[in-house]
Amino acid sequence: METATPGVKSTQDGWLNRCVRERARTPSPDAAATPFRAVALTTQMPRILQGTAPAVAMNQIGQFGIRAGEASGAAQSSFESEYTAAADAVLSATGREAFDAIRLLEQADPGRYEPAGGVAYPRSVFGQALKQIAQLVKADVGLEIAFAESSGWDHHVNEGAATGQIATRLDDLARGVAALAADLGDRLDDVVILTMSEFGRAVAENGNRGTDHGHANAMMVIGGPVRGGKVYGTWPGLEVEQRFERRDLAVTTDFRDVFGEVVVRHLGVKDAASIFPGFAIREQNFQGFVRL
Repeated sequence: METATPGVKSTQDGWLNRCVRERARTPSPDAAATPFRAVALTTQMPRILQGTAPAVAMNQIGQFGIRAGEASGAAQSSFESEYTAAADAVLSATGREAFDAIRLLEQADPGRYEPAGGVAYPRSVFGQALKQIAQLVKADVGLEIAFAESSGWDHHVNEGAATGQIATRLDDLARGVAALAADLGDRLDDVVILTMSEFGRAVAENGNRGTDHGHANAMMVIGGPVRGGKVYGTWPGLEVEQRFERRDLAVTTDFRDVFGEVVVRHLGVKDAASIFPGFAIREQNFQGFVRL
């Protein structure tokens, strides 16, 4: 799902990186290219944003830059001079981009950020990542695409129902997304939040009071351009004969049609062929959840 080329394991880049690259080719008149067009609030660059288009991965906004204690300023100046003087043109350009990003973030000063009144993000890694995405949005650093991940879903025993492992993970996800939406306020009018997961859960409970990996799942979408309040797609049913291989919820919608609707209708990419190679994005396949 991160490469958006199912069945092709040789794909080197992610579909969001290809989206950044395509948008850069036909930039919007009101969008300026900045180092923070695409940001992952993760310790490493996720597969979905890997590729030739510039993207930034950072675990903590406050730690983005040269970390050398009280000597941070001097160290940054020294490194910047060395990169500028580098004979290698690629190295020099990459270094310049990095230090431009550091200065832009310093000017925005998102470290002093306070969420909108009454908004409380979960203290989890996921919740704090969403808080930092809100910081970057409100700092006007040119953010177009942001990525955060919620981990800890790969469990098969004692999942529980209203309480337990699965409820805890769902609660963190729900409270995090709700906090981000509330914190963005009017800015949510131009934001689409989309969730994705590479696997669902089996329909039936296993012998360990849990569920195993399944086939189809649900994607959730929220934002100003979204026609919300309903379930889109075809419901296949849960009867045994309606299940995939008599076990799992059946897939009825290609996930690339969901991605494509956001890419084309919200992000304004005219031709998504290069973003989803080998797959035809057709307007008639869209569910219509993104307003034109």
